[in-house]
Amino acid sequence: MDPEFKKLLEETFELAKENNDMLHSMRRSMRLQRIMSILYWVFIIGSAVGAYYLIQPYIDQLTNIYGGARSDIDNFNSLLQNFKK
Repeated sequence: MDPEFKKLLEETFELAKENNDMLHSMRRSMRLQRIMSILYWVFIIGSAVGAYYLIQPYIDQLTNIYGGARSDIDNFNSLLQNFKK
């Protein structure tokens, strides 16, 4: 084998190893980024569900109050209609 050819082959081999190391590093980085992104969205969605779970009794109270007030207003309107007759 020609010494120059052998030198080129060794340089190519070293470059291929370096390229392989960079590709593995990029894959590792992408995998970590994907995991962090999934954890981020799980945290966001979990926080929203947890907040709704904690606030749900207050929302139910407000809807009951609104329903009661609406019923009172309807009764008042029917009372006014009776007085107009």
